[in-house]
Amino acid sequence: MTTIIAGHSGAEKFGVADSAFLEPWTSLSLGTVDVVVPCYNYARYLNACVQSILSQPGVNVRVLVIDDASSDETAELGQHLAASNSTVEFYRHKVNKGHIATYNEGLIDWSTSEYAVLLSADDLLAPGCLSRAVRVMEKDKTIGMVYGRAIHFRQETELPNVEAHKTGYIRYLGTEWLEGRCQSGHNVITSPEVVVRGSVQRAVGGYRPELPHSGDLEMWLRIAAVSNIAYVRGVPQAFYRVHSESMQRTKYKTRLIDFVQRKAAFDIFFSHYQDTTGNASRLHDTANRALASEALWDVCRAHDHNQVEQVGVSELVKFAMTAYSKAASLPEYAALCRRQRIGPALCNRTQLFVIPALVRWVARWLRKFRWKLIGV
Repeated sequence: MTTIIAGHSGAEKFGVADSAFLEPWTSLSLGTVDVVVPCYNYARYLNACVQSILSQPGVNVRVLVIDDASSDETAELGQHLAASNSTVEFYRHKVNKGHIATYNEGLIDWSTSEYAVLLSADDLLAPGCLSRAVRVMEKDKTIGMVYGRAIHFRQETELPNVEAHKTGYIRYLGTEWLEGRCQSGHNVITSPEVVVRGSVQRAVGGYRPELPHSGDLEMWLRIAAVSNIAYVRGVPQAFYRVHSESMQRTKYKTRLIDFVQRKAAFDIFFSHYQDTTGNASRLHDTANRALASEALWDVCRAHDHNQVEQVGVSELVKFAMTAYSKAASLPEYAALCRRQRIGPALCNRTQLFVIPALVRWVARWLRKFRWKLIGV
């Protein structure tokens, strides 16, 4: 049952659990947050990243910078930052260990505080984000993870001013949030906007080495399986830098790889999921259906634009049929068959299927609006 305990953010129409306002932060310290900053050849971004952490009000922060054997000036800058501020600690690997091992070293082996954040050295925290997240978890001990909206940017000059008036949060039951991710097949979190309760992070463990490109999605699923989730609304929580060297972005060369990696995250999660409700099989099937539907619709649009060869539709169809045993019964498969009978050239020339494509576009726009509003 939906319960709105404060405010009218519009979230109630989406069936969320609880919505409440956040009181302005005070000068009293709310808690201690360890911010793990993995850095590999990002020396040019490191100082801005660390300063965005040190300037956070209302919390005690400890900045844990791990240099994964960078070949640039990361070591010199990291040592300088640690020497000039007692809350900054710096450690350098003798050899490169890769991002997953570095993440886990910081979050599991090094972090000991009440709350933990993983922040890549090229990203930034939004002003006040830590106090907002900590206040939510201090108020409700059942919440193990708080996230918000992350604004994507290329240059610091693009960043907006963050004003925290009318800030609130939405509380989701972890099981409901987990089911929502299976229904969509999508990750709704970028990464730097997440604050995790330290005890929860240590309980669920670190990132899985077998998921180098979709480990964050699997991590959020694990956390939702053991705790409730909250979304801070009304103000961004972090800034995610988009550039050619982004750790994750360079790995996604095609849509097929994206689908394969997302499916791997769901598969591995459900292979370890300790289900007490008997819903694991249904949820896993739901996620596979969502991924197959999305892949088949990509193939449909490739026919509409006469880009069958460029998109690699045969691989996408194979993925869909393998991912979901009932893929041939999906409406997207029927839509694809209609297009195949007509042929991609005629589909593109006549635009026979422009109306269903428009309907899908509107649905995607509404989902994006919903995500900005309530985080899912």
